[in-house]
Amino acid sequence: MNPLRLAAISIAALLPILAPAQDYPTHNITMVVPFPPGGVADITARPLAEAMTRILRQNVIVENKAGAGGGLGMQVVSRAKPDGYTILMALSSISIIPEADKVLGRAPMYQLGQFVPIARFTADPTVLAVRADSPYKSVADLVAAAKKSPGTIPYGSSGNYGTMHVPMEMFDEVAGVKMLHVPFTGAGPAIVALLGGQIEAVSTGPSTIMGHLKAGKVRVLATWGEARHPALPDVPTLKELGYDAQFSQWTGLFAPAGTPEAVITKLREASKAAVADATFQGAMAKVETPVQYLDQPQFKAFWDKDAKKLADVVQKIGKVE
Repeated sequence: MNPLRLAAISIAALLPILAPAQDYPTHNITMVVPFPPGGVADITARPLAEAMTRILRQNVIVENKAGAGGGLGMQVVSRAKPDGYTILMALSSISIIPEADKVLGRAPMYQLGQFVPIARFTADPTVLAVRADSPYKSVADLVAAAKKSPGTIPYGSSGNYGTMHVPMEMFDEVAGVKMLHVPFTGAGPAIVALLGGQIEAVSTGPSTIMGHLKAGKVRVLATWGEARHPALPDVPTLKELGYDAQFSQWTGLFAPAGTPEAVITKLREASKAAVADATFQGAMAKVETPVQYLDQPQFKAFWDKDAKKLADVVQKIGKVE
């Protein structure tokens, strides 16, 4: 066959694949949040989706798919068609779950290689919060009580090995204490349990408790940050108090591996435009969460390093049923 004719046939065969990527998006995009409403991922996803809807001129619809500490929703996206119409708003727990699967000896829900990072939006350290009427007025009070009655002080999380569980396990280890872990399906339900008196403490993203803090319903004892949080200048870091525990609950956007590069580029461009959007910035300011945007190359480097650190932490935690 004539080489030019062969080349023409090859290009023609590719056109049905390339055309949709160039025209993207042509219909609604689903942004999966693998947690219930009210948590850090959801709080970030909703104003982001609203901004991206205007930028991409197609509806970006947030869909909460909670379960298995975020694993269920992440698994759904890992298996989705890689066409850019199903994307994921994840927390740092995306890196934790595959390692937890190894520790527990169970079939992996997904592998990190099944996702392509697009952008990071926030990277707040978690904070240690108790009710305002709690007897624990400082970290020292909590540690003393936990040492006096090991395994009896309940704290809530978004699920085993999740981004609320891992920092508390880190704290338990460096403080030499053992508290009682009570897993929920997400940060929202855990905060409700804290306010209702079912649990005594949580490690959570600042955005999930700022409203309750301002309303005088909770007290923040410390943060897992490297430095004091700008919205909580009077709250010490655990490191300041002598506990070497640091943890960041970042939010990032991902697509299934195999998504065309032209689609990834459009999602990156839309993400960058969204973080500059006044509505998105206002929503983040309302919950006093600074935007810490990273485009794909920088986010990928950050994610690789963070995933390795968190895998080591999960190995130290060991098996949790």
